[in-house]
Amino acid sequence: MTGVAGLVGVLRAIVGADHVLTDADIRATYETDWLRQWHGTTPAVVRPGSAEEVAAVLRACAAAGIAVVPQGGNTGLVGASVPRDGAVLLSMQRFTSIGPVDPLSMQVTAGAGVTIERLQHHARAAGTDFAVDWGARATATVGGAVNTNAGGSRVVRFGTMRSQVMGLQAVFADGSIVTQLDGLAKETAGPHLPSLLVGNEGTLAVVTAARLRLVPWYRETAAALIACDSLVHAVSLLPALRALPSLDAVELLMPDALRLACGHVEVKPPIDPGSAGAFVMVDCAAHRDPSDDLLALLSSATGVLAVGAQREQLYRIRDHITIALGAAGVPLKLDVAVPVQHLDRLVRRVQAALPPSARLVIFGHLAEGNLHVNVLDAGETAPAVREAVLSAAIELGGTISAEHGIGVAKAEWLPRLKGPAAYAALRAIKTALDPANLLNPGVLFPR
Repeated sequence: MTGVAGLVGVLRAIVGADHVLTDADIRATYETDWLRQWHGTTPAVVRPGSAEEVAAVLRACAAAGIAVVPQGGNTGLVGASVPRDGAVLLSMQRFTSIGPVDPLSMQVTAGAGVTIERLQHHARAAGTDFAVDWGARATATVGGAVNTNAGGSRVVRFGTMRSQVMGLQAVFADGSIVTQLDGLAKETAGPHLPSLLVGNEGTLAVVTAARLRLVPWYRETAAALIACDSLVHAVSLLPALRALPSLDAVELLMPDALRLACGHVEVKPPIDPGSAGAFVMVDCAAHRDPSDDLLALLSSATGVLAVGAQREQLYRIRDHITIALGAAGVPLKLDVAVPVQHLDRLVRRVQAALPPSARLVIFGHLAEGNLHVNVLDAGETAPAVREAVLSAAIELGGTISAEHGIGVAKAEWLPRLKGPAAYAALRAIKTALDPANLLNPGVLFPR
């Protein structure tokens, strides 16, 4: 073939002309992330409909010497799904099949393009549930969740996406297809390849389907918003909270996050944001009403018990923090985690790094020590603030990415985070599986 034009013709022959998008206006929706912070260009958006078509597309791109960037719901925050340097954009939107729920194994097989919300509805129709959940559920996809090892609010009870993945189908850079969708709960035949691919951010293989663990659907719920004197006080609640058998989520909202989200959705804050140093949102779910458990907890704390529509409003506030931030400006967004006992030290170091003009908005997942650090109006100091926050996370024994991934945004930090030996092992795996650096070059590993 000759250049990009020749490649486009080959791609059309593989997936059909309707699924190779070259019009600039149509491509534009794929070339920018949802927060409009990462931009790129691609000669073509290709939408395969099967693992075999993915394999043929990868072989064609390899023959043309053109890289491939996989994309799911494009809700990422670190630039991993935005095309770069003329790479072909491989959209997984057509992988939307969901198999029947298996009530015996409590598992289901879903295509990479299935949204988290649709998967949840599918599981609940069969009396089960899918555990991983976060605000972008209506757009975020199974493939993206696998590729980033997504977490969300229910990790305290069910773990991250890695804990839900029982098997995968994936296509490697050479076009070979691996299908391991049996979902065996016990399997000790060497290293577990699906586990290796969880969190690979499209650099090792293209995930096309996943066999996923389901959990019981707890229909009786209750939530509480607890006002704490400080972040230290909030952390001190964790032992008592973990003792709740129905505990489903423990979210942290610092006052500015509560104030910003309530203003955006135009509701009165459940508790005056100025009355506390931190707020803890606790959610419980069980087969029986867990309200009494939460009421007992609130007997020694200042808080608001929320059931029914009140609980929905709490989640509406929590889920709209990121959207409210986007409406307020273009924030410097950092996703870090440290051992919970160091959360207050981390926040103090972040505050010390900010210029007077900046506005700090912090929320996150308290039980995992995971903070979403957002800085509005950082201006020219943004690089220095970013350096300070990520350095602090590493020095406090934490990570520079708890659930958003590394992408291109933090690739240069991966060697420092992992250390020489671990980083060298990761690079060796990448080289072995993708020697031509065809898949998502620049993500995880700097060029």
